Amino acid sequence: MQFSYPNNEKLKSHKTIDLLFSEGKSISKYPLRLVYVENTDENNLEKVLMGVSVSKKYFKRAVDRNYFKRVLRECYRLNQNLLKDNLKTPYAFMFFYQTKEKLPYQEIEEKTRQLFQKFNETIK
Repeated sequence: MQFSYPNNEKLKSHKTIDLLFSEGKSISKYPLRLVYVENTDENNLEKVLMGVSVSKKYFKRAVDRNYFKRVLRECYRLNQNLLKDNLKTPYAFMFFYQTKEKLPYQEIEEKTRQLFQKFNETIK
């Protein structure tokens, strides 16, 4: 398994992002939340499109938001096989960090694994 997060897997399409927020389903594992929708965009046939977000409401300083976005991207990169191995159709995801607490990396990674496993149980 290649542990990379290439540019073509990054969620950038405004149309897909709008679709995620209007019709997407959501699952949570505190403090993380995953919003997902089947990707119907003919232009991008990637199995997974992933975006990350950290709220300005919780972290006013961009330095803090950027740190947690890096952590979320790294957690996704290392655990993406949990998502990709069980998908039959392409999906678009948005990955959120939703707390004021500054949790350590190990805890965030463990919650990421639990969240991805919960997603796999949901789509079966």
